[in-house]
Amino acid sequence: MSKFSSILTHPGSSHKDEFLACCLLVAVNNATIYRREPRQEDLDDPAVAVVDVGGEHDAARGNFDHHQFPKDHPPTCSLSLVLMDLGLYEDAREYCDWLEVAEWFDTRGPVETAAWLGVERELLSKLNSTVDLTLLRRFAGMSEIRPGEPMWEVMKWVGSDLIGYLKSLREKLNEIARISEIWELNHESGPFRILFLPRSENLSEDASAGLARYAAGLPEDQQVIGMVYPDRRGKGFALSRFNDNLALDFTLIEAEEDVHFAHARGFVAKSSATEFGRLAELLIKSRVVL
Repeated sequence: MSKFSSILTHPGSSHKDEFLACCLLVAVNNATIYRREPRQEDLDDPAVAVVDVGGEHDAARGNFDHHQFPKDHPPTCSLSLVLMDLGLYEDAREYCDWLEVAEWFDTRGPVETAAWLGVERELLSKLNSTVDLTLLRRFAGMSEIRPGEPMWEVMKWVGSDLIGYLKSLREKLNEIARISEIWELNHESGPFRILFLPRSENLSEDASAGLARYAAGLPEDQQVIGMVYPDRRGKGFALSRFNDNLALDFTLIEAEEDVHFAHARGFVAKSSATEFGRLAELLIKSRVVL
């Protein structure tokens, strides 16, 4: 349900944090964006979302600024605050690898961010594309962005896609946790674990996209080196490495009668096999000693 009738952020140069924060707010509220300095009545009006300006964080009043936080405050930007208000922050920090970098960049600057990442300062600018530069430059040059205008519609797409990604991923992960299995298979070099996802009517065809995320969150004593999941193009299953673990090489099974595809780099294969025994046999044959 919409709770803001308008969105206000500062004029002048624009950064990724308030742009994305406004994208989220547009997606939820379908409101016009105004780029100007806030007045006290804006800060006091709970129907006006004031983003990245105003010197106040008070979600109940619609105020999402972080610049008043002390220097030693954990990196938190206006995007962080809006995600918190939407109840999506924890999932976003876990499943959007770029978010923590954006928080650091906006609150600590490029030099400290590069040092935190352990890279040269110059590398950060090499990661920008004309998509980033054009959208932020065009956004910075506008004083109002209204529904139906190209920029507003693009921002709604961005916000809607981010919200949809986080909500659908959470649903997928919950279902994967419910139905998946961890297989422990024996090999001459020792046992190894595989994460298996059966077919399920409750999972979309791209459910395997959440499988690696789920595997990454498994406790240490359940860590896996590979995954088996439904083949979207057939009735069988795909076999793949997890985190590109070289202990599995699927070129070793490319000649098997029920294997119809094995990537030349060995990281994935497709099989018409559906029974545990046969899938386990293929996995064991793919196991290599490093």
